[in-house]
Amino acid sequence: MGIQGDGWREWGAADAGTWLAVPGEADDKYTRGVLGVVTGSERYPGAAVLGVEAAVRTGVGMVRYLGASHPQSLVLSRRPEVVTAAGRVQAWLLGSGMDPATRSAEEAVRMQDALADGTPTVLDAGALDGLQTATGPVVITPHYRELSGLLRANGTEVSADEIGAHPAEWAARSAESLGVAVLLKGYTTHVAEPGGVRLRVTAGTTWLATAGSGDVLAGILGALVATHAKAIADDVTALAPIAATAAVLHGLAAVRASAGGPIAALDIAEALPATIAALLA
Repeated sequence: MGIQGDGWREWGAADAGTWLAVPGEADDKYTRGVLGVVTGSERYPGAAVLGVEAAVRTGVGMVRYLGASHPQSLVLSRRPEVVTAAGRVQAWLLGSGMDPATRSAEEAVRMQDALADGTPTVLDAGALDGLQTATGPVVITPHYRELSGLLRANGTEVSADEIGAHPAEWAARSAESLGVAVLLKGYTTHVAEPGGVRLRVTAGTTWLATAGSGDVLAGILGALVATHAKAIADDVTALAPIAATAAVLHGLAAVRASAGGPIAALDIAEALPATIAALLA
């Protein structure tokens, strides 16, 4: 896809296909990438289930889930292959279904341990306040209201409405001011890196605007970051095409699941393997 007049490049299925990691004969669950997940809460346990489900179906080698006990039981009920013991990971997914205002001391310790790990990290929803303490490469995944709150906490007064009116501008400005990759969610998703990478993904269906959809996107992105950890270590700007690829998979899986009608978030996750197979074909 070409660069548009405003400096943004449209990122589509053909682009995304080049960032799908297919395991080889010598691969095992560790070489395919291990994703550490600290998501969900007693109040929002389903976010953990959705993110883990999406990560597993995107093709990561292993998921380590280290969240609270209630969401952990739901995750294991849905995905018994998930590991709940601490260990080495290639990437972290933090914050989906969590609220900093009600974060327990135990949850805070889990999050700080992950942020201090130095590995690539996806910060979603309730982990965005951990940005300043992250020690590895970071991609954040806010919607307009979340980005407004994050920017205000960092000294820039801007409303969610202002961001919604000019999402491309604010995605780019946020990447530069915060110094991280930004995936700004919307019907048109904008992905920006400090230094100038600007990618845009348009969703295939408006049915994506449903509860839990963002948790699925975070899981897809977490899996892709884990499987491409070496590429990120070699060049941190790889986070931008990886994030845009996650948005493409999210949108295409939604189209497949919808077939023109309503969808639930879990439908999107369940459609991922066939979506990926079609892209690889």
